[in-house]
Amino acid sequence: MSAGSSITVCPLDEIPSGTARKVDVAGIAVSIVRIGDDVYALGDVCTHADVSLSEGEVWCDELEIECPKHGSAFSLLTGEPSTLPATQPVPVFDASVVDGQIVVTVSIDPPTIDPPTIDPPTIDQDGVS
Repeated sequence: MSAGSSITVCPLDEIPSGTARKVDVAGIAVSIVRIGDDVYALGDVCTHADVSLSEGEVWCDELEIECPKHGSAFSLLTGEPSTLPATQPVPVFDASVVDGQIVVTVSIDPPTIDPPTIDPPTIDQDGVS
């Protein structure tokens, strides 16, 4: 990961424990989840349907958030889905509380560009490719 953006998103006391809030961090939709004094940050868009996870129910004991559309649950720690229909994880970001403020860091990877594959010319028995 090459670069990261740390952004103070809001005071901790603005998000009640057991709830989530959607925020924008460096152009990325992030769901901030608070459980007690702990905060978690993960991609806000369900990988199964284009739905905001921050509108879903937070499962405090399981450390998961449920997609409000089809019920897939995602780990707040790993982003992995624990229930269908989602099969792909959502990204997870660093979140912390600094002086009573929630700070989220998103790492931004540069785009990966594969070089074009060029096949060498083939020459048949007549010398023509």
